[in-house]
Amino acid sequence: MSIVFSKTSKEFHLYNDKISYIIQILENGQLGNLYYGKKIHHQEDFSYLLEGRLRSLAVYTKENDYFMSPQYTKMEYPDIGRGDFREPAYEILQENGSRITSFSYKSHQIFQGKKKLKGLPATYVESEKEADTLEILLEDDLIGMQIILSYTIFAEYPVIARSVKFLNQGSQTQYLTRALSASVDLPDADFEMVQLSGAWSRERHIKSRKLQQGIQGIGSRRGISSAEHNPFLLLKRENTDEFQGEAFAFSFIYSGNHMEQVEVDTNDMARVSIGIHPDTFVWKLQPQEEFQTPEAVLVYTDQGLNEMSHVFHSLYAARLVRGKWRRQDRPVVINNWEATGPDFTEEQIVKIAQAGKDLGMELFVLDDGWFGNRNDDKTGLGDWFVTDYKKLPEGIEGLAKKIDAMGMKFGLWFEPEMVNKDSDLYRTHPDWILCAPKRVPSPSRNQYVLDFSRPEVVDYLFDMMDRLLGNAAISYVKWDMNRYITECYSLSKPADQQGKVYHEYILGVYDLYERLIRKYPDVLFESCSSGGARFDPGMLYYAPQTWTSDDTDAYERVKIQYGTSYVYPISCMGAHVSSVPNQQVGRTTPLKTRGNVAMFGAFGYEMDLNTLSDSDKEIVKEQVHFFKEHRKLFQYGRFYRLQNPFEQNDAAWMSVDSDKKEAIVGFYRKLGIPNGPWERLYLQGLAEDKEYVINDDETQSYYGSELMNAGLVIHQEDLCDGGGDFCSALYHIKVK
Repeated sequence: MSIVFSKTSKEFHLYNDKISYIIQILENGQLGNLYYGKKIHHQEDFSYLLEGRLRSLAVYTKENDYFMSPQYTKMEYPDIGRGDFREPAYEILQENGSRITSFSYKSHQIFQGKKKLKGLPATYVESEKEADTLEILLEDDLIGMQIILSYTIFAEYPVIARSVKFLNQGSQTQYLTRALSASVDLPDADFEMVQLSGAWSRERHIKSRKLQQGIQGIGSRRGISSAEHNPFLLLKRENTDEFQGEAFAFSFIYSGNHMEQVEVDTNDMARVSIGIHPDTFVWKLQPQEEFQTPEAVLVYTDQGLNEMSHVFHSLYAARLVRGKWRRQDRPVVINNWEATGPDFTEEQIVKIAQAGKDLGMELFVLDDGWFGNRNDDKTGLGDWFVTDYKKLPEGIEGLAKKIDAMGMKFGLWFEPEMVNKDSDLYRTHPDWILCAPKRVPSPSRNQYVLDFSRPEVVDYLFDMMDRLLGNAAISYVKWDMNRYITECYSLSKPADQQGKVYHEYILGVYDLYERLIRKYPDVLFESCSSGGARFDPGMLYYAPQTWTSDDTDAYERVKIQYGTSYVYPISCMGAHVSSVPNQQVGRTTPLKTRGNVAMFGAFGYEMDLNTLSDSDKEIVKEQVHFFKEHRKLFQYGRFYRLQNPFEQNDAAWMSVDSDKKEAIVGFYRKLGIPNGPWERLYLQGLAEDKEYVINDDETQSYYGSELMNAGLVIHQEDLCDGGGDFCSALYHIKVK
């Protein structure tokens, strides 16, 4: 058992070969944190790590005892109003108007394995030996409320998964106005805070700042995790880089409003808070009701940021993603969107699919425009059935049969959370959208958000999607969501329940996903939200891949995929080759570079293949063949970031197989360099004593130690487009 409780010191020590996490039951019954970091040897008493003394203006837990002050103690799950003036982890509004609570330790249990979270995505185990879990029960006797703090430590990973359950065992109604999943107090603030932020078409860019006294953080009040701020926060030491140094990472397995922040106090302690964003959150808890927070995942490493990412990739790919597609080869896709938009004919679609088949692709995806009266973005959303038989004479079933007869799988686009006013659904149920009474709802892309907090709405959408998936040979679903939530009010709920709507909306989305994947376990679901606006761990629990960004320009994607790889496995990143000039930046990037970037992901194409020249078709055929030949290596190899596109003109990364016999390196140059310097790329993850050849050139070989320490020499002639702007190269490395 990797969790030990010392009765004399009243301490919990969670540890494995890599990390330690130590909690103490304090004299007043609250919990304090003694240590979190690199593994330390177990002993029965770590109480010397609890520090205290007299400080001016400090509040103490006892009269004439100046040791224990909540303000200067590393608290495990801090409250509000009793001397800790920093950000609380929770807040409970009581019927008498008080927000003051006094939770103290009542009991605990330690067990092997990990419990599921009802209705929520979370990491899991397939054997009880994979993890141990600690549950600590706290109680406020005055109001009859209980809190269960859950900690799961994995045997093979430097990971602790945390969540919290609130239970109203009293006789009065309580209102949760804040319910975070984790709060972590660190003894110093000598860190840089790193976040993954941006906007539509430039998602998950790496942003860094040095911690300062006060509050700094990120979040989303947009109803979904958002393109602006990914639910992830990293604290790293100033000298930490990709290959060495200490880092504390926090990832939130949730797809709705979220908050990740760090407060540095006057004593230079850093408090990390992560959970559902408290703004607009009010959860009414009647007697005997409970509330479960989503899960926060804590990762520690002293071996640099690549190691942090390896932990996230391994854990999320194996113990967050579920089902058939968890480790299965993802098909090479051809999507019609950029070729036709929503206004197309069946003849056009069949021609694009046939061209894809001829070039080696495996799955055709029919995007927006197949349903209702849908030829633009003003009509049809909500009517998930074919009405225009001039466009699709034999409906979806007939088209799917034609695609299948080619030897291609068939996929279909949905946007089930949205509705246009010009639709049968809206005309029948105008009250099903989120909108405050007597207010005018704000349109975005001419569409409105359905109220997924209402079970009848979710049931209706399930029935419609079930009918399609059950009647047609559909192997893939692209699930889009093209706007944020505004006017978040449910017409089905009373006034004191409106604070639940944002969270219940996401629970409704999860419920619809869960019902569909259970009934159709062979279908590959890809989540999408205006590109990458809901690329979060919560969605990966239901859909094993996510459309990474609407911006398919190769060099923009280098930055986007580089930042995304901090947390998310390569197999989860939907990545396509598109036409040029690129729609988002108007850039013309070599076809080879577009392929060289997109191959490091769930690979596909989004263009009219019939308009390509014969030479370009040959390049595409070669790309598809190369990707299929090395698909597992691209998608499931150990990924290393080598050169940072946010810091220099060149970028590079590589993927290495588990036995270190094979690797593929991607090298990308933003702007061509006249008479440039010699370039060496220092590889990672190879076996020092193994002899490798590059790109099947048997005339020369290199030991792994050479390629990692002396470097791979980048020659101008290796680069496509003669080494001009946005050029690139792939290097296939294998044991001789």
